[in-house]
Amino acid sequence: MVELVEYIAKNLVENPQKVEITSVKEKDELRITLRVEQNDMGKVIGKQGKIAKAIRSILKAVSLKENIKVNLEIEEIK
Repeated sequence: MVELVEYIAKNLVENPQKVEITSVKEKDELRITLRVEQNDMGKVIGKQGKIAKAIRSILKAVSLKENIKVNLEIEEIK
């Protein structure tokens, strides 16, 4: 699932080399943190959060198949 988030994010942003993704798995939950530059935040989140919601929907569909809960956090690189 991390590879899926990475693929989607890198195709949305202007600076794909600056995309950072970390993941932590705890019991039946996978927490994925996506970090992008400030000027790319809007591209990943989208108008009214539609792109972020779409990414989370895709992750939810995949997670149901794998029987794991996925939490996606989007942060700005500092």
